Amino acid sequence: MARQMVSRLRVLIAVAAVPLVLWGVLPLVSHGDPSPGQIQKRIDRKQAQIQYHRGRERLLTSDIAGFTHRIDSLQSDITRLQTRQVRIEADLNAKRAELARIQERLRQERLRLVRLRARLAEARTALATRLVELYKADKPDVVTVILESDGFADLLERTEFMERVSAQDQRIIERVRTAKADATATALKLDTLESRQQKLTDAIQHRRDQVVAVKSQLVDKRGRFQSARSDKFTALASTRERRHQLQDDVGSLRAQQAKITAALQSAASGSGNLSAGPVRPGSGGLIWPVNGPITSPFCEARAWESCHPGIDIGVPTGTPIRAAGSGRVVLLQGEGASGGYGNFTCIQHTASMSTCYAHQRNFAVSMGQSVKQGQVIGYSDCTGRCFGPHLHFEVRINGQVVNPMSYL
Repeated sequence: MARQMVSRLRVLIAVAAVPLVLWGVLPLVSHGDPSPGQIQKRIDRKQAQIQYHRGRERLLTSDIAGFTHRIDSLQSDITRLQTRQVRIEADLNAKRAELARIQERLRQERLRLVRLRARLAEARTALATRLVELYKADKPDVVTVILESDGFADLLERTEFMERVSAQDQRIIERVRTAKADATATALKLDTLESRQQKLTDAIQHRRDQVVAVKSQLVDKRGRFQSARSDKFTALASTRERRHQLQDDVGSLRAQQAKITAALQSAASGSGNLSAGPVRPGSGGLIWPVNGPITSPFCEARAWESCHPGIDIGVPTGTPIRAAGSGRVVLLQGEGASGGYGNFTCIQHTASMSTCYAHQRNFAVSMGQSVKQGQVIGYSDCTGRCFGPHLHFEVRINGQVVNPMSYL
């Protein structure tokens, strides 16, 4: 009976001591400090903001992709126009060369026309002089030539003279006729060449101006698209930076929440090492190394990394860490050697699969040791780069990190 009374008294003292201990810890989370529930509300708000920024990132990324597609399409059109412009420029150069040849022919034809006009003037002068002479001399008839001849020899000479005079007149007339015809033909040729020259020049210049105008419009449009895309890039970078800040804030809040929870649990238990709790089997053959909420999911983007290589499970400092599966310890690194991982352990389970456990306070196994599934291999803390006590858990296949949720 006395023993029962003593036992009941001890239980009553323990029950009464718990509120006292909690009361002693509560100043850590009161007097202006937020409670875990308040912190959770702030986390929820920031998570909603993170989701908004992620949606905005997707929208901006889609807009950027659209502008990039338009710019590529415009660049393709500009390239085709540049090719066409090169052909037109080559055509224009060929036509300019032809134009130079035509201009040379024009110059030669003008000189020829000047010479022909001079010949025509000379022929006309000779013809006019001959006509005056004929008018003054009066053309002798055949009878007069015969009667005035001194013998047969003189008659022959006079007859030859008459023929020469007639032939000379014919040559003068033919010369005038030919010179006039050549001058008329050359003038017509000059008109044709000049007209052809002007048409060729105008047509090629018109084609060239059209291509230059269209190309200028496309280049201007491409410039506007590039400017809009640049603005979208700026907005995207700002949105991502803000999301990273919010994620860092969430990490800090979760660390603060875990720290408060751990302090309360440690105070309630009165022990440095906490209970591992019941074994929580997974659906992929592994068990959960600790029992707690996931504070950072797999491949979460952060300010210092684009993909978080594992999951973070929020547990108080000193929580026992179980081996997720049976195997052999193949990596055991202290805080100084593992960088941001802190105290770090990896267990090889099969030829291809291994699991890793980071941010431990201390180890409970040694290098090369064989462990069984559920065996305690260490205790949680916040060594390395972290915001509060938790376990960073990874599953690796052939050395590459994969989503642990596929095996838990």
